[in-house]
Amino acid sequence: MKELDWEYIDALMPRRAAESSKNDYGRILCVCGSAGYTGAAFFAAQGAVRMGSGVVTLAVPERAWPVLAVKLSEPVVRPLPCTEDGLFSVRALPRLLELAEHADALLIGCGLGRSDEATEVVCTLLCEAACSIVLDADGIFALAQHKDILHRTAKPLVMTPHAGEFARLSGKKQMQPEELRAFAQENRCTVLYKAHRTLIAAPDGRLFRNHTGNPGMAKGGSGDTLAGMLVSLIGQGLAPEDAACAAAWLHGAAGDSAANRYGEYGMTPTDLLACLPGVTRRYNTREW
Repeated sequence: MKELDWEYIDALMPRRAAESSKNDYGRILCVCGSAGYTGAAFFAAQGAVRMGSGVVTLAVPERAWPVLAVKLSEPVVRPLPCTEDGLFSVRALPRLLELAEHADALLIGCGLGRSDEATEVVCTLLCEAACSIVLDADGIFALAQHKDILHRTAKPLVMTPHAGEFARLSGKKQMQPEELRAFAQENRCTVLYKAHRTLIAAPDGRLFRNHTGNPGMAKGGSGDTLAGMLVSLIGQGLAPEDAACAAAWLHGAAGDSAANRYGEYGMTPTDLLACLPGVTRRYNTREW
């Protein structure tokens, strides 16, 4: 098992070219949110923005659009057809697939909610979207009901489960590192297993352990921010397992910065987002 450290992460992070534009830093599509769960979509989109993506598009059910269109300035927020209870409708699929055609990476699941139609949306995107996919939260819940899709995804898949979600996926209540490694190899995916010491399992059998982060991050919105950071790095060209390692480390480092500034009790995911630029400042091309 590789123990992550600053030296390893620094070697992964790309430097931004002087002659470049937003099109050089990834076009991200986040399929997230539902009526009543707008915060998850907000943090996912802002995580991608703060991690350096060139263009972030957030596709949301139309009943969630008024809230997120007001809260978000940098991402493009697209309202799509929804069910009566404010979750994605299957009628959104043609537009979602169209948006995915222009994306370098796709995030599915944060605040998505659970319904038969939402599950169909998730499974269809997994099978037909032609870009790398990060699957989080309710996206993982939908996949757990149709695990055969893991062998039919069009492009590389990264999943970000916590203990309960991984148990639902794997059928194992107590996860051991070797079981995580075996799951990633068998299903040809990258797994970022969220824990006190987050583990990243690559499809080629490599296993990594993160050493940043603190108990103050155990609040709603932290995982959504991580998912946004992860999909951003994939969109910027990092291999899925490298993006997972870098996102886990930098997310934890930003959380540690927030804990030092505000304390573990009072810090919020909003504070973590605010601290992230201070963490990634080390990758500036020069002192301006």
